[in-house]
Amino acid sequence: MEYLGNLTQTLLSVVFIVFAIMTLGYLVGRVTVKGISLGSAGVLLIALVFGVLASYVPVIAIGGRNITLYLPEAKTLADGTILGSSKEVYALVASLGTAMFVTAVGLIAGPKFFRTFNKKSLGYILMGVIIIALGTLASIAIIIFSKDPNVDSSLVIGLMTGALTSTPGFSAAKEVAADPNKVAAGYGIGYLFGVLGVVIFVQLLPKILRVDIAKERESFVAANAVEIPPVKRLLMKVDSMDFFPFAATIMLGCIIGSIKIPVINFNLGTSGGTLVAGLIIGHFGHIGPFDCRLKKESLNFFRELGLVLFLIGAGVPGGVNFMKNVKLSYFIFGIIITLVPMVIGYFLGKYVFHMSLFNALGSITGGMTSTPALGALIETAGTEDVASAYAATYPFALFFIVLVARIVTGIV
Repeated sequence: MEYLGNLTQTLLSVVFIVFAIMTLGYLVGRVTVKGISLGSAGVLLIALVFGVLASYVPVIAIGGRNITLYLPEAKTLADGTILGSSKEVYALVASLGTAMFVTAVGLIAGPKFFRTFNKKSLGYILMGVIIIALGTLASIAIIIFSKDPNVDSSLVIGLMTGALTSTPGFSAAKEVAADPNKVAAGYGIGYLFGVLGVVIFVQLLPKILRVDIAKERESFVAANAVEIPPVKRLLMKVDSMDFFPFAATIMLGCIIGSIKIPVINFNLGTSGGTLVAGLIIGHFGHIGPFDCRLKKESLNFFRELGLVLFLIGAGVPGGVNFMKNVKLSYFIFGIIITLVPMVIGYFLGKYVFHMSLFNALGSITGGMTSTPALGALIETAGTEDVASAYAATYPFALFFIVLVARIVTGIV
């Protein structure tokens, strides 16, 4: 009973922390410097700062009660008090956030995604593969040319999966790495710039290019316009708040994501599965007799809530791991792995695949598997249509980075 009481105390402290980070994060995200703001990524910054603080002070005593800031595993205090682990709680917060955000993206892109899928869509597929390939080449170059004996495949693949913000890739690398702890250390170091770098890039590039956002948006929306045929049958609306279709889509996505492809032992996972489910349900607009067309306001709410939950759930442990393992040279390696595919990817999208600015940036956010960067791009572009480029690129990038993480970790 005492353990359950302490576990409840841990859960309650996490609930407070989650909403405190959310509150402060939105305030920070509102700060604008020369037209650049973190937006929702301000929540990530505060989560990382909190994680850094928690790495030094994991538990604080207030009024005779022990408040857990972050504990990677359960801990027994000198007086026999057992404090529960925070790791699983934050992992749950991140998983819920990912499922909600990616499902909303799929539902937003679904009505147009398959109706506009044509020969030009091959560019999105290739962008996903090329961006991961560029990150892989940069990683291999670091392994070859670094003079630090600790910079081996385990550390660098961790840096790569962090720099490309790929949790599935990170998990795949840990399974086959000679030193899983080094993979975790690299991931924590690379993740910080991997998130913030892409968020800033999608806002900064249009300013560097001096793009007229309103004009670019107008031409982009016109070019991506598609006629969506109305549903020709009487459908049942289960609830006015759209919880039923959203929850049903996530449930279907979890099932899809759990299906494993034999031989390579690959599955889409929660993020990939819910994206596919969102695209399918968004396209058809119903499940049997049930109406699954969500209001725009509902989709925006689910998308934003999912995003900030993901940022908090991933950001707090990320801040803890960053401080435990950070080394300036490793941090620079992570920056290189983020910048190389992102910058080269833009020029390929623009001049080889002839994508518009917003399509190129949307494809980059998908290729970098960057959930918060898509949120920033939607705010910058002023249209949710950019989600289509993300949705077209993301699954292929996800598959390729998991495959690459397994291969490179095993042979380099």
